[in-house]
Amino acid sequence: MQPCRLAAYDLACRRGDRLLFRGVGFELNGGEALQLAGPNGIGKSSLMRILAGLLRPYNGHVEHDGLRALSDERPALDAHQPLGEALAFWRSIDQSAKTGGGEARADFGLEDLLDVPVRFLSTGQRKRAALARLAASGARIWLLDEPLNGLDTHWGASAQAAIEAHRALGGIAVIASHQPLGLHRLRTLSLLEHMP
Repeated sequence: MQPCRLAAYDLACRRGDRLLFRGVGFELNGGEALQLAGPNGIGKSSLMRILAGLLRPYNGHVEHDGLRALSDERPALDAHQPLGEALAFWRSIDQSAKTGGGEARADFGLEDLLDVPVRFLSTGQRKRAALARLAASGARIWLLDEPLNGLDTHWGASAQAAIEAHRALGGIAVIASHQPLGLHRLRTLSLLEHMP
């Protein structure tokens, strides 16, 4: 993988008249991971969307070297298509954006579900499909909002193994999660420390 970097400078986020957080800053390089911590409603998902470039910060800016991919509560898979076709759609788009091999390979146990329309998948199956889409994207920077929600112990461990494999290849992971993570050298950023 090519070197990658993600940095946030003095970020603030406002929702309506309410300032969610301010003064958020960090820098991550290849192989590093950061967990965003804090209670519901503090702005973790908003921060993830800012990092992905989908939401403009109230203050500050984000710099990145490398493609970013976000996995959140919306799996970004066509609910009416069979899972195999929905994943193939993203593979065809992501192929044009890849900058070379080296992506993490992961088994999310989806082989028997490829003919099932996405709308019939369970919460855990949809989460595994979203993670499989992310892992196959070729993105260097993974933004994972509650990646373990809906996963049992086995698939939760598989998801964390995929994150570690991505990091071992020089990728970056930013993870918002209420669940404990067993990742090595995981830094934590508490949004409680950045409340106005």
